[in-house]
Amino acid sequence: MKPSLNSLSLTRKLLAFDTVNPPGQERACAQFLGKILEDGGFETNFFEFGDGRTNLVARITGVGDTPPICFTGHIDTIPLGAIPWTKDPLKGEIEGNRIYGRGASDMKGGVAAMVIAGLRIAELSKSRASMTLVITAGEETGCEGAYFLAAHESALGKAGAIVVGEPTSNFPVVGHKGALWIEARATGVAAHGSMPEKGENAIYKAADAVKKLQDFDFEAIPHPLLGSPTLNIGTITGGININSVPDQALIGIDIRTIPGQNNKEVYEKLTSYLGQELEFNRLIDVEGIATDPQDEWVQEVFDVMEPFIEERPAARGVTYFTDVSVLTPAFGNPPTIILGPGEPVMAHKTDEFCYISKIEEASAAYLEIARKWCGL
Repeated sequence: MKPSLNSLSLTRKLLAFDTVNPPGQERACAQFLGKILEDGGFETNFFEFGDGRTNLVARITGVGDTPPICFTGHIDTIPLGAIPWTKDPLKGEIEGNRIYGRGASDMKGGVAAMVIAGLRIAELSKSRASMTLVITAGEETGCEGAYFLAAHESALGKAGAIVVGEPTSNFPVVGHKGALWIEARATGVAAHGSMPEKGENAIYKAADAVKKLQDFDFEAIPHPLLGSPTLNIGTITGGININSVPDQALIGIDIRTIPGQNNKEVYEKLTSYLGQELEFNRLIDVEGIATDPQDEWVQEVFDVMEPFIEERPAARGVTYFTDVSVLTPAFGNPPTIILGPGEPVMAHKTDEFCYISKIEEASAAYLEIARKWCGL
């Protein structure tokens, strides 16, 4: 490892790459990380699902039958938003214990921490460690990069356990909800607003559907950690002007499912419930995941994290989705932990920041988790 490279300096370097998605353009950032990891002893491979949309898979392979431990994170970020930033979102400005920038918490700080830990494992391994880093593009728009890797026959290989470095303020989390985003389209017949009887109002149809959705029943047993599935109407758009009968209206439906639910079945149930008056399009479709908190490896991670968070971790879940919605099933459903230095409340916010101490702690924790897994 280069003497000047640590989790903070690497976070700053990653923040300097503009990977706002859309359009993404993660290639330069992925290649930068690939070079660092290759110089540190990793075998690296790049997988592109579009122009500049680059995933990186890096691995070291040791002797023995123990499958690798996998650390994963994404390098795309969401747009900056309409409100002006007081900090430069691409410079990694430091103020006290905070580093600012788009992606500081979600989740370039986490990616930097796992890369630094991986380089240290490569130094220590003496051909004994097996470890995989999966750095994805396109997570923010529905895990596009992870889906591409899962569909690629030779991309992922095996994994015995997975850590995804999404923002949890370094608290180990054992599960998250899934997401099913649906666009429902109501169509009508346009007419002059002074003669509404000559047309068919698509907004009325949409309004009837929205009202009906208030009574939609998932008929699901609540999950012990994640509770019940939820449904939210996030957007309604329709019409071209105030003095026309609208011939189209769109409803944006955000469903958060729970582990054990099947998104396909939920989609079919909801579309059947709303009937044939609407047309439907699935925008995002990722499943929830959960690992048994009593799993031996999960308890080992809890042991590692107890001194960092100064309490014995209790089993928790989070409502947002991550790439392990795709990667965990693709790897054969190994135990999975969500654990990252970012602040969950800072994700997607103006003047996003991450605590520097949390990034450093995450790197140390990742190193210890990997060291124990690899028997180092």
